[in-house]
Amino acid sequence: MEPLIQVKDLCKVYNPGENAVHALDHVDLTVEKGEFVAIIGQSGSGKSTLMNMLGCLDVPSSGSYYLNGVNVATMHDNELSVIRNREIGFIFQGFNLIQNLTALENVELPLIYRGVDRKTRKKLASDSLKRVGLEKRMSHKPSEMSGGQQQRVAIARAIAARPPVILADEPTGNLDSASSREIMQILKEMHRDGKTIILITHDDGIAASARRVVRIMDGRIESDVQNPDYS
Repeated sequence: MEPLIQVKDLCKVYNPGENAVHALDHVDLTVEKGEFVAIIGQSGSGKSTLMNMLGCLDVPSSGSYYLNGVNVATMHDNELSVIRNREIGFIFQGFNLIQNLTALENVELPLIYRGVDRKTRKKLASDSLKRVGLEKRMSHKPSEMSGGQQQRVAIARAIAARPPVILADEPTGNLDSASSREIMQILKEMHRDGKTIILITHDDGIAASARRVVRIMDGRIESDVQNPDYS
């Protein structure tokens, strides 16, 4: 069976020429279905660029990226938008919730873009919010919830359409330690349920929550190891 994600010889060069910046320098990465992978690196390491490639938010200068067997590296913006909507659930550091919508409406929004009918999307959104423990907060707006609760809404939104990949970019970056633990526990539970999760972080402690840790530095993968302490 082919990997869910297969990156081969991926390069991203900004300002080609004399002052070229090699944000990604011949990166190879394979992620199997059902893995929980943390990609860790400091500012300027290339982790954000790699996240943008994996999330189909940008295209590489060269190399290939196969997602579910399709090479998305050469796709145009409109094609990438379709792939993002169908294949990837995003969780961002800043929550990215619409302030005048309720939790339920926020989770429904991407389903509207996918053309899901009203009855089905309400059920999917409701089920997702229940899964992250917010069954009693569905009618609340973001301003009426804590940071941890808002991030749980964002997780519910990411998983509602049941995409093959969950891409979490510094998901605990704006949270206190207690809320961070809650969010990481939810991600672990999702992994146990068979979800493929890619976690982007600069924090060793957060990365330690993943089963596999990929460390990136200067645009290259420095190490790729299984976490012996994962449970």
